[in-house]
Amino acid sequence: MEKPFQITFPNRAIATAVHLQTPATLPQTLQELGLPKRRRVLVVIGGASKLSTEDFNRVQLLFLEVLAPLAMKWGACVVDGGTDAGVMRLMGQARSTLKASFPLVGVAPVGLAVLPGQIAASPDAAPLEENHTHFLLIPGSNWGDESPWIADVATALAEDQPSVAILINGGEVSWKDASQNVQEGRAIITIAGSGRTADILAAVLRRQADDQRAQEIIKSGLVQAIDLTAGREELTKTIEMIFAGKE
Repeated sequence: MEKPFQITFPNRAIATAVHLQTPATLPQTLQELGLPKRRRVLVVIGGASKLSTEDFNRVQLLFLEVLAPLAMKWGACVVDGGTDAGVMRLMGQARSTLKASFPLVGVAPVGLAVLPGQIAASPDAAPLEENHTHFLLIPGSNWGDESPWIADVATALAEDQPSVAILINGGEVSWKDASQNVQEGRAIITIAGSGRTADILAAVLRRQADDQRAQEIIKSGLVQAIDLTAGREELTKTIEMIFAGKE
């Protein structure tokens, strides 16, 4: 197993990273990274593409007023894709703005993750988000290769503690993310009104549309929808109930 190494970002933030080759070494790798186990886990999946300014501001407030504060309150670990884009950027920025101390773990394909000072090896590559605390760089050179790893990392961190995935907006990869999380037995809250994948999943859940991929995920019984415009109180209450083991 490779040893962890440090990444220093232009903002002087330092993250601990590791190259992970096989899921079999995941428990030991998390220990080597100094990540706490048996913690509640919040998984953030989706995107933030093509949102109107008004909806983007609403989504941003979800991170600042709900997701990051709840991670702080419950001492949760947050797991996402780790790159400087979309919901992953919003999660990192919220953690920084609130000066929070919860672990923020990014899981990204090594062939697409651009470390500080590196040159992108592919037009699809993306820089890592500078406010994350840990990164697991997994085998792969396509977006979506990280999906099963994100779900596995969340499960390994949580062990017997509650966890939940939040789906906001999202594109093709988000279908895979959602599927992998329900396979792990993890509840998913899809934010209706945030666009694309999240909206399709919510519409099918409410029997307002039909989509085979959505049906496959919904039949798990683990999906619920909350409207973006409904305010942050309902989302807070729902996550609190899950973290308290009262879902």
